[in-house]
Amino acid sequence: MHRRRRTALVLSAAIVAAAPLLTACGSDAHPGAAAVVGGQRITVAQLQNRVNEVREAQRSAVSEEAQYQQVVTQTGTLTRDTLHRMVLDRVLDRAAENAGIGVTRREVQQLRTELEQQAGGAKALENTWLHQYGVPPRHLDENLRLQLEAQKLADRLQTDTGQPAFWKALSDASAELDVDLNPRYGAWDAQKTSRVDAKASWLRDVSAAE
Repeated sequence: MHRRRRTALVLSAAIVAAAPLLTACGSDAHPGAAAVVGGQRITVAQLQNRVNEVREAQRSAVSEEAQYQQVVTQTGTLTRDTLHRMVLDRVLDRAAENAGIGVTRREVQQLRTELEQQAGGAKALENTWLHQYGVPPRHLDENLRLQLEAQKLADRLQTDTGQPAFWKALSDASAELDVDLNPRYGAWDAQKTSRVDAKASWLRDVSAAE
């Protein structure tokens, strides 16, 4: 149980850090969509709604306007980073499905309880996930489910979330889903298994944010 708790605390950071392994140059997304994943659109409106949720949560978490403006400055690439996470979440879901992995609501609640105890309460955990991983409180359970999926997938592969075997499984799932980003947010190449040095502003911004 201790291993699961430790892994969950670092998993979101690992996904953000390793995400450029799957990015490169690509083709135009469908009109009106921020991305198309497995034939399903992530619309610009859906993306903006998620970004607004993060901003609203950030605003509620600080007491002074100057603090909020500092947070906004520190998360200047929020829109592109958020889309990246939304796409990667679907890729992880497919990789877990391919491996026959599922997560129950009870498992999510158990993990949340453990993390709340470690963080010092429910509010402290929500603030940690918001500020470190860009996950607003209303999506915390969803993110914890994904964390459990990732850990189970790594266990099934007898590896961990920072190793090539794990990211190869995500790369394979990404290829199946035929991910297509709107060029304004960058591009996606499921065949790349190492970081790509590209001139796309999204890649530079994501790296800078890390």
